[in-house]
Amino acid sequence: MQTAKDRVLVVEDEKDTRFILEKLLTRSNYEVATAVNGEEALEVLKTFSPKVILADWTMPVLDGIALCNILKGDEKYKTIYYIILTARSSLKDRIMGLDIGADDFLVKPIENQELLARIRSGVRIYNLQYELRSIEHSRAVVEMACTIGHKINNPLSSLVLSIKSIENELSREDLQKLSEDIKIMKESTDRIHKFVQELIHLQNPQLVDYVDENRMLKID
Repeated sequence: MQTAKDRVLVVEDEKDTRFILEKLLTRSNYEVATAVNGEEALEVLKTFSPKVILADWTMPVLDGIALCNILKGDEKYKTIYYIILTARSSLKDRIMGLDIGADDFLVKPIENQELLARIRSGVRIYNLQYELRSIEHSRAVVEMACTIGHKINNPLSSLVLSIKSIENELSREDLQKLSEDIKIMKESTDRIHKFVQELIHLQNPQLVDYVDENRMLKID
C-alpha cells in the first residue's frame, strides 16, 4: 500500500520562482499545490490540506503576512506550519513575521537543501501537534464516556430495585399476567447495565460512520 505524500502549499506571485519551488518539492516526494497570492491560497485551502505553507511576503491582493494572520487566527488552519519567504533580511522584519504567528522565516535567494530541511522540520512539528491533539481528544472522549456511564448507572440501579420491589408486591396471579412485561424490563435493564460498564471501562475510543455525515462512538 502506497503511503500518502505530505502536502505543501506554495504561495508565490513570481511565476518562475513558483515553478522552481513546485518542481523541487515534487521531486522530493511532496504533493504540491500552488497559488499566486493569499486570496487564491484561501480558495485552495478549501479542498487542499497541507502540513506546510511556503508563502512569499510581498504579493498583490493579499500578501504572505496578511495570509498568515488570517490562518493563525482560524482554528482549522492554525497548526499548519507556515514559512515566510522574503528578500527582507532585517531583524525588525523577522520579528514582525514571527509576531504575526509565522513558524519560520527564509531569506531569498533560498538554498534548496536548507529549504527542504525546514520543510521536513515543519512536517515533523505538524505531525507531533496532530498526535497531541489526538491524544487529548481520546482522553476527553474517555472522560465523557465515563461520566455518562456513571450518570446512567445511578438511575439504572434505582430502576432495578423498583422492578424487584414491584415483583415482591404483586400477587402470584398478577406476576403470571405480567411475566412477559417484567421479563422485557429485566432484559432491557441488563442491556443498559452492559452498555454502562462498556462506557465506564472504555479504553481506546473510536468513531465510526453512522448516517449521512454523522459519526458515533464504537462500543464493542
